[in-house]
Amino acid sequence: MALLDDPGLFGRQWAAVYDSPGNPDPGPAAAFLAGLAGGGPALELAIGSGRVALPLAALGVPVEGIEASPEMVELLRGKPGGDAVPVTVADMADVPRPGPFPLVYLVFNTLFNLTVPGRQEDCLCNVARVLTPGGRFVIEAFVPDEEKFDREEREVQVHSVTEEAVRVRLHRYDRAAQTFVRQTVTFTDGGVRLQPFGMRYQWPEQIDAMAAAAGLELEARYANWQRDPFDDKSTDHISVYRRPL
Repeated sequence: MALLDDPGLFGRQWAAVYDSPGNPDPGPAAAFLAGLAGGGPALELAIGSGRVALPLAALGVPVEGIEASPEMVELLRGKPGGDAVPVTVADMADVPRPGPFPLVYLVFNTLFNLTVPGRQEDCLCNVARVLTPGGRFVIEAFVPDEEKFDREEREVQVHSVTEEAVRVRLHRYDRAAQTFVRQTVTFTDGGVRLQPFGMRYQWPEQIDAMAAAAGLELEARYANWQRDPFDDKSTDHISVYRRPL
């Protein structure tokens, strides 16, 4: 297994700072998802530290989760209500929860964390397996922007400079494979720390094709959780797929 293909890598590297300021407000996502969940339960793939799951549960929707990183699950368990959320530590692509679920969701571009060819397809097929007839699968993801990719490859992003350390970030894209590697490098007088991260990105229509192959239908697509219309200027999308009755 290549380093970037390890489903637990992200959590091991970033759990310590994952809940730092700067993550999106989970309120709009929780409200959107609650409107689709009915009486639940809902299943979150890559539940992480519960950023979305706990606000959704606070709205009265029972939530279950799958998370590959024990470090992330430990963060979840340390939050109010976190002990009440059933979580399976596993690769989200396998969807190892029996269900059935009226709602499964995957937020914050995390579908693209499945870098092994075929695993995104596996994920959608397994989601379709555990959905109730008429159930929904919601995906939040960015729309790839090759001009942005060009800019990121040309520049070194300086994230912090202190007396103790310098942290920079660099990117390398493989357009043919639709993958990228992002390397966060921290320099200190004690040495160098590397924190690699990779994605296999997809355009919305490519996700639609994978969903259709799994037996799911695109029901709606929005530019954000507030349901603003999606158009060719949108940088992100919220896509709702439905298992037919």
